[in-house]
Amino acid sequence: MDKVRFGIIGIGNMGSSHAKYLAQGKIQGAKLTAVCDTRAERLSWAKDNLGEEVRLYDSVEAMYASGEIDAVLIATPHYDHPSLAIQAFEHGLHVLVEKPAGVYTKQVREMNEAALKTDKLFGIMYNQRTNPLYQKLRDLVTSGELGEIRRTNWIITTWYRPQSYYDSGGWRATWAGEGGGVLLNQDPHQLDLWQWTADMMPTRVRAFCAFGKYHNIEVEDDVTAYVEYENGATGLFVTTTGEAPGTNRYEVTGDRGKIVIEDDTLTFWRLRVPERQFNAEFKGGFGQPECWKCEIPIVGKETGHSGITQNFTDAILKGTPLLAPGVEGIKGLTLSNAMHLSSWLDDWVELPIDEDLYYEKLQEKIRNSKFVKVTQEQTMDTEGTY
Repeated sequence: MDKVRFGIIGIGNMGSSHAKYLAQGKIQGAKLTAVCDTRAERLSWAKDNLGEEVRLYDSVEAMYASGEIDAVLIATPHYDHPSLAIQAFEHGLHVLVEKPAGVYTKQVREMNEAALKTDKLFGIMYNQRTNPLYQKLRDLVTSGELGEIRRTNWIITTWYRPQSYYDSGGWRATWAGEGGGVLLNQDPHQLDLWQWTADMMPTRVRAFCAFGKYHNIEVEDDVTAYVEYENGATGLFVTTTGEAPGTNRYEVTGDRGKIVIEDDTLTFWRLRVPERQFNAEFKGGFGQPECWKCEIPIVGKETGHSGITQNFTDAILKGTPLLAPGVEGIKGLTLSNAMHLSSWLDDWVELPIDEDLYYEKLQEKIRNSKFVKVTQEQTMDTEGTY
């Protein structure tokens, strides 16, 4: 194989963006050969904008069985990601799925199990993993340069959204349409990066979610979550769509110093000796370890969505390691599910979560919703917009 033939399911805002750069030949070794959507107007758009060589389908089953594609990029509503991925694996296709991996971990676990039963590659569109700032932070953590992690702290409140944003689609910010609010729509990237850069998952979570605090919606638009890790470290995650101006500051403290990412800059305050060593050896009463502000070289640039698609293509053709393996999508989703469940139960939630209990509580939210019940066609129109 010298070219990976891609098909895209769902050509709303995000799917059409993927389709454009693929059709324009911006991904080496890849070719867009088919797109699928249930809406005639989107297929008409594809015909006018993607070229005559791209086949158009209004049936997923027909596209999967066509023999026209080697890989599928799934850009449909959140709830459909796992089922479409499982079906693709059954047809012998490679799968690249948009974030989030799904709405609840029980369905995502089934998708991961299906992926492990096949020899096809499985990736997820965690495009923020291409950002060299977060790559460098992960490197400094996993190499031991920061020492043992003591604390993680991420405040991401730059996701401001007015009421008109939520009013633009009946599916938005509903349990039935999206399955959540800021945690599932805006924050999947940060939740993924939180665990990826720290290279560990919490053992338990206590979260306080406010539902419709700043907007006329039924899902969360303000969250404060506290987590504990196996090594005794603690973490804090704060997010909202109702605060302006916002802050995006991620801080990781280890026993060898502190790293802060803010304003597209990484700063490393490095201790000359580890804090535990200083604590044991210093006899002067008041004092603290000598600290150096270090300039860390950041190499490369963020390549975003196309970078993940290029990496996925290279993995198929050349065996390049995946930057964002699809099976890792369950980790960030576990964090958001745990935050929801903790808030619903008003209690701590141990990880791994009780997946059946989460699903049961989510279904209760859907049944009791006073908001508009939406169809798949309504959600597909704006899928992928943050």
